[in-house]
Amino acid sequence: MFQILQRSEQQKGAIAAVEFEGGRYGIDVSFFVGDLEPGAGPGLHKHPYSETCIVHSGQVEATIDGKVVVAGAGDILVVKPETPHCFTAIGEERLVAVCIHASDRFIIDWLRDDLRK
Repeated sequence: MFQILQRSEQQKGAIAAVEFEGGRYGIDVSFFVGDLEPGAGPGLHKHPYSETCIVHSGQVEATIDGKVVVAGAGDILVVKPETPHCFTAIGEERLVAVCIHASDRFIIDWLRDDLRK
């Protein structure tokens, strides 16, 4: 069995061009496609599952478990379960990244209440 979600059927999120939760479709993976202007990004948070982000374009400054890193197009960030992290688009170009959540739904434990848009 399979399903195709046309662009008109895809949901948007607060900072995501596309937000997909797999549980609605009987699968155990979720993802979002971030398309962020410089300065935008989510505040400090963690998940009870791993998150893998693939940077397609632009640059991101991420703080992962207290360590600041910069990633650019072609880089992959891997964040283990329960690891505090946040990120911000930096540079002159928009950040486009796909972040895959190893869960059928998003579970976000906000550690600091700030969402930069």
